[in-house]
Amino acid sequence: MDVYISIDMEGIAGIATIDQIVRGGGGYRNAQEMMTGEANAAIEGAFAAGADNVLINDSHGTMDNLLARDLDPRARVIQGSPKAQCMASGLGENHGVALFIGYHAAAGAPGVLAHTFSSDFGAVRLNNRTVTEAEVNGLLAAQHGVPIGLVTGDNEVCAATAAAFPGVITVPVKTAEGVHAANSVHPSTAQDLIRAGAAAAVEKAATVEALELPEKFVFEVGFQIPLAAEIAASTPGAERVDQLTVRCEAPDPNGVIDLVNIWATIAAHSARSRLPMLAVR
Repeated sequence: MDVYISIDMEGIAGIATIDQIVRGGGGYRNAQEMMTGEANAAIEGAFAAGADNVLINDSHGTMDNLLARDLDPRARVIQGSPKAQCMASGLGENHGVALFIGYHAAAGAPGVLAHTFSSDFGAVRLNNRTVTEAEVNGLLAAQHGVPIGLVTGDNEVCAATAAAFPGVITVPVKTAEGVHAANSVHPSTAQDLIRAGAAAAVEKAATVEALELPEKFVFEVGFQIPLAAEIAASTPGAERVDQLTVRCEAPDPNGVIDLVNIWATIAAHSARSRLPMLAVR
């Protein structure tokens, strides 16, 4: 069996603050080491349960956070951005199961460092329902018939994905105490839990079903500033719902990720355009 892993950083044990997850922050290097440790735990668990190949996709921020030389050499790693499939880059029908490590809750949810794809997005909805990154990536997996076997992160994302993914194993490695605060297990304990969870997910993969694809994919983002919404609304097929909200129907999960990539770029550039004005104040 080929196993796919997508790993984010906000849901890693011991991580709770912006300083830890942004390159240049005082805690970033330590966060890289903890992220790499959880990556190795998932890889080790997958191989222990009989995986033939493991592919891991670095899915946080600039997507070059994992310390590649410290990764289990049996796995292949995808790093760098932008990537067309973003957090699900490399995922295909050859994979028997996907594991989501270090994930977090949706924008607006009471989770540690909660957001959905971009800190420049407010609420993100699909078919009029607030969704996590895990759920959108789960749909990308579903179009290849790949089930989600494991999700790790804080208690909030584990609760959300346990309700969304049939048969998924969840491993909460910390409890949200606030947006920038967490009650976390020790990194080594988290790695033990993830290793066991990954092994269990691979062992039961054949009995777990992929998500059912909806009939339509109406994607909606609430932007932080009107300029971003104004520009995003020029996307073919999009409509501006209100001053901050843009909606567009995509043909499939790939189309949803296309909108994520385009609108996140628009939002980031729009946010930077405000800096001279803010400096005047």
